[in-house]
Amino acid sequence: MDFLAGLRGKDFVMVCSDTNAAQSIVTMKSDEDKLVPIDSHKLFAISGEAGDRVNFSEFVIANVRLYALRNGIPLSTKAVANFTRGELATALRKSPYQTNLLLAGFDASTGPALYWLDYLATLHQTNVCGSGYGSYFVLSLFDRLWRPDLTQEEAFELMRKGVDEVKARLVVSPSAFIVKVIDKDGTRVLGTL
Repeated sequence: MDFLAGLRGKDFVMVCSDTNAAQSIVTMKSDEDKLVPIDSHKLFAISGEAGDRVNFSEFVIANVRLYALRNGIPLSTKAVANFTRGELATALRKSPYQTNLLLAGFDASTGPALYWLDYLATLHQTNVCGSGYGSYFVLSLFDRLWRPDLTQEEAFELMRKGVDEVKARLVVSPSAFIVKVIDKDGTRVLGTL
């Protein structure tokens, strides 16, 4: 029942996720932050089983930080996306992680980037993306209203419209959604919807 959504603007990436942690039909907590920072300019929006979600994200983040320490240079968003995809593909043949991810980042040389990955190690760079049942309602809205020159205010309003659709249409919609933005200044929370 997780919900993730992302939008790439002209100089930023905005991501949104629900804040529920549920097991079967029971909600364990309603303030879970599924938008996990990788470094100051990259983050994962990650969904799936709680154990797989935490274990996989911590593993990738630790390896990305280790690379930066050993080599004195951080990985680009594209490099993190390809490393993550490789780890998901390797795990798929052994003991798969039941996680779907959005990777959002901002690099000084290439600008904003948004990647969609699933548990089958599919990787796709995109302008709008989503995951979970809620994405059935928001992807067509995002696809219709997205433009390359989207400002942060317009993107936040678009995200609000998407969350409103999820709340109105999804039978078991989560109670709260958190929105973060990544740009040249780093990662910050825009608010809760």
